[in-house]
Amino acid sequence: MGVVVAAGAISPVFAQASKDDAVAMVKKAVAAIKFDGAEKTYPLISDKAGPFVKDDLYVVVYQLDGKVLAHGANAKFIGKDMIDAQDVDGKLYVKERVELAAKQPSFWQDYKFVNPVSKKVEPKEMYCERLDNTAVCAGVYKL
Repeated sequence: MGVVVAAGAISPVFAQASKDDAVAMVKKAVAAIKFDGAEKTYPLISDKAGPFVKDDLYVVVYQLDGKVLAHGANAKFIGKDMIDAQDVDGKLYVKERVELAAKQPSFWQDYKFVNPVSKKVEPKEMYCERLDNTAVCAGVYKL
């Protein structure tokens, strides 16, 4: 009995999201925005306890000019123009993201970002789908 408790105590608190999880989360968010509208869905996307946040997986919605419309990990970004945001390597990841979204309906993008669970800057892959004049995105941290 003690061994079972000890083994349970050292197991990870969360399961790391997969690329399939990120795609599914984006598709769920896009469907909700189409069905319920942005006014109802964006607050749900930005709610850390809501249906669009699970451990280190969360949805972000950008206007194609770089303005954040919803953010599942950090509400301070909502309403801000992030077009000039850079990762630790100097990559203009939001600028690149919205440029990619303007050119293609969906894509994966690599950059580095703070993992909300580990609080460390880690390599990340972001999946995005264009919806009207927005990019709806969710990403996974690489091990």
